[in-house]
Amino acid sequence: MHYISETLYWISTGLMVPVVILLVLLFARALWLIIGFFGQYLQVKREEAVLREQFQHVDVTCLEQVQEVLPQASHLLVTPYLANMLQYAGQTHQLNLQAAGFELAADRELATCKTLTKLGPMLGLMGTLIPMGPALVGLAQGDISSMAYNMQVAFATTVVGLFCSAVGYLIGQIKERWFFQQQAYLQCLLDLFIKPEEKHHA
Repeated sequence: MHYISETLYWISTGLMVPVVILLVLLFARALWLIIGFFGQYLQVKREEAVLREQFQHVDVTCLEQVQEVLPQASHLLVTPYLANMLQYAGQTHQLNLQAAGFELAADRELATCKTLTKLGPMLGLMGTLIPMGPALVGLAQGDISSMAYNMQVAFATTVVGLFCSAVGYLIGQIKERWFFQQQAYLQCLLDLFIKPEEKHHA
C-alpha cells in the first residue's frame, strides 16, 4: 500500500506543471475573448437594432427591403444565413439547411465559452489540491517557507481557474441571448416561405 501511495503522490505532483501551463493558456484565451467581445458588442447591438426594426412587420412584400439592409461585412452570425434564405426562397430543403447551419455555427461560436466554463474550475481545483501534499510535508518537517510557497501556488491556481470560468460563463450567456434572438429572425423567414403542410412533412 505504501508503494501505491507513493506512486500516486508522484503522479499527482508530476501533473502540476501541465496544469499550470493549461491554466496560463486558458487565462490568455479568456483575456483574448474579453477583448474580442468588447470590440464586437457595440457593432452587434447596432446591427441587431436595424434587423429588429425590419422584422417587426415583415411580410413577403418587403423582403427586398430586408435584403437591402443586410450589411455586407456583418458582425452578426445570422447575416449570411438570412441572405442565403432570401436567395433560396421557395426551396424548402435549402431553407431548412440554412437554419440547421446557423445552429451548428452558433454552437461552434459558444465552444470557447463552454470550454472556459468547464475546464477553469477543474484545472483550478487540481492546481489547488496538488500543492497541498508538498505543503503538508513541509509543515510536518517544519519547513514553513516551502509550505507557504505551495499554499501560494494553490490559491493562485484557484483564482485563475475561477476567473476563466466566470469569463466564459458571462460572455457565453450574453452570446446565447444574441443567438436566440437571431434564430427568431430565421424562424420568421421559415414561417413566411414554408407553408404549414410543407413544414409538417419537411
